[in-house]
Amino acid sequence: MTSLDADIAGRLKRTSDGLVPAIVQQHDTGEVLMLGWMDDEALSRTLASGRATYWSRSRQEYWLKGETSGHVQWVKEVRLDCDGDTLLVKVDQVGAACHTGDRTCFDADVLLEGPGLSADG
Repeated sequence: MTSLDADIAGRLKRTSDGLVPAIVQQHDTGEVLMLGWMDDEALSRTLASGRATYWSRSRQEYWLKGETSGHVQWVKEVRLDCDGDTLLVKVDQVGAACHTGDRTCFDADVLLEGPGLSADG
């Protein structure tokens, strides 16, 4: 078990179950790959190892991305948003980011495509 730096831990605003959402982005293209969840331990492991580690809410255990699939996320940068309640994890994604085998978790279900909303909202 690793320990998250106290200065970083003090800046985090966590959910009631101690988690912070982590938006994962391909570092060189800006492509949004997935959303994961981190607690202090997962963030500490990520910062120490350079490999993305998340907390699996469904399995209730730590999940080192790519450990079984080989679809590793090599961490290039981690940022904390202005409110302290969301992480941005910029990675070099090897293979698919999504458990379905898609490149991203946002490939399959497009809700709106095209010009978007009008200026009136």
